[in-house]
Amino acid sequence: MKHLTGLDLGVIFAYLVLTLLVGLLFSRRASRNVGEFFLSGRKLPWWIAGTGMVATTFAADTPLAVTGLVAKHGIAGNWLWWTFVSGGMLTVFFFARLWRRANILTDLEFIELRYSGKGAQFLRGFKALYFGLFINAVIIGWVNLAMYKIISIMIPEINPEVAIVACVLLTTLYSGLSGLWGVTITDTVQFVISMTGCIILAVLALQAPEITEAGGITGALPAWMFDFFPSITSNPSGSGLDGTLELTFASFAAFAFVQWWASWYPGSEPGGGGYIAQRMMSAKDEKHSFLATLWFIVAHYCLRPWPWIVVGLASLVLFPDLPAEQKEDGFVHVMQSILPPGLKGLLVAAFLAAYMSTLSTHLNWGTSYLINDFYKRFIRKDADARHYVGASKLFTAGVALFALFITFYVLETITGAWEFIIQCGAGTGFVLILRWYWWRLNAWSEIVSMIAPFLAYTWITLFTEIAFPSSLYIIVLFTIASSLAATFLTPPTDREQLMTFYSTTRVGGVLWKKISDRLPEVTSDSGFLRLFADWVAGIILVYSILFGTGKLIFGDPLQTAAYFAVAFLAGLFIYTDLSRRGWNNLE
Repeated sequence: MKHLTGLDLGVIFAYLVLTLLVGLLFSRRASRNVGEFFLSGRKLPWWIAGTGMVATTFAADTPLAVTGLVAKHGIAGNWLWWTFVSGGMLTVFFFARLWRRANILTDLEFIELRYSGKGAQFLRGFKALYFGLFINAVIIGWVNLAMYKIISIMIPEINPEVAIVACVLLTTLYSGLSGLWGVTITDTVQFVISMTGCIILAVLALQAPEITEAGGITGALPAWMFDFFPSITSNPSGSGLDGTLELTFASFAAFAFVQWWASWYPGSEPGGGGYIAQRMMSAKDEKHSFLATLWFIVAHYCLRPWPWIVVGLASLVLFPDLPAEQKEDGFVHVMQSILPPGLKGLLVAAFLAAYMSTLSTHLNWGTSYLINDFYKRFIRKDADARHYVGASKLFTAGVALFALFITFYVLETITGAWEFIIQCGAGTGFVLILRWYWWRLNAWSEIVSMIAPFLAYTWITLFTEIAFPSSLYIIVLFTIASSLAATFLTPPTDREQLMTFYSTTRVGGVLWKKISDRLPEVTSDSGFLRLFADWVAGIILVYSILFGTGKLIFGDPLQTAAYFAVAFLAGLFIYTDLSRRGWNNLE
């Protein structure tokens, strides 16, 4: 076992000091008011806001998860998350500008901008506690456990429990002091460190003797591992004889055509939401919100995963005897075995950066719910800005402590948490998207859309043998039917509230005609067919860059050129359309 040298520890220490200094630098600015603390004063440029989104979704567990998928199913295994591209592009073209235009502090504040009555009040308060505290603590807990595994392997001489507590306390300190200003700037720095470290690791892994002697990575592994697409088959096992990902058409359709719009999932909420909406609302204006989200989707799917995939493939050559349940640990074992002093410290710092960027964002985002949508809304309504900023710092610490409790005393008993979250949020996306575009949906529609999936999931689990992802069809249909029934069985939102919402967002569309006819002076959005065309072009753009980059890495110049040519045409189409609207000129 190779331990970290003094040089490695120096690199790690320098990174931690840099992170703390950035937090201290922005502490005074963030203390002005909750708008500065939670939204950076709505002044972030697109590249800062978008990079913050990418950094947040780059957690310590994501390289390990991708390594596990690649080890089991080859590159095609990534389709289990690549299918979310469609939902991401929907947010880019249809919702990014609307979130910024709504001029709200959190996406939960949207609830009482859009709905009225006791139902809206209950929904906002319940979601603030449910997502801001409980779901948020579970997400932080999983990220903590991934970092725990990395520390255990890379730095065995350090107690991992103590290390996790220390990292959480440091992250709580700088995020509590500096708010979203410090979180976002450190996210940008952390993303650069994380990607640099992973790229260096991938390059060095490909130069390992075991790989070069086999003629490169493509010669060291079977050809099926480099297939970019899963096989559609009548075999429901999910894995062919050679290991390639095999899905029935129904299963693939559930992932590709249902999951991305129907299911709530952290970071991929239908229509945007959570910390993604927070970054969109923190942008300078609608153009910066749009470009931030577009950059996020491109970087998230096209650029970020390839170093992980390469290292995952290399781990199969360098550590072929790892048990199946430890295959995802291959990423960390590659780090441990091939990195020289200094670079090993850089990679540990890279994982710390990925971990802390996710942790800091979740602390700030969860606290924004607890302060703005619960404490300020229902407990202390008329305090001054100084009081709420002080309360935000205390709540940040409270969320961190609760997440530590979940990490060490609860989470180890939870299995299949992500699959559970997807199924118990299936169908909710229908309401989260349509609430923007149809005046008749009300608070009870959304409340029922949160309850119905749990009921359907419980019934499927107890009384059937239907497995995920086929279960999505039943859960989604039941949730949509229940939500529509609740919509028509309960009174609509007050007309004045609907008129305020429409005037603020100018959302447009035929499903708002009943309201828009009363507001002829409001110039609403139009051109939904053009937005739809841009959405399709955006999906083509992302997949073309994604596959073109892969073909470039694995030495296929002809297909590389073909994919990038398609990407260029898709990008040109989008740019031309946006130019007609004047969105190509940033302030």
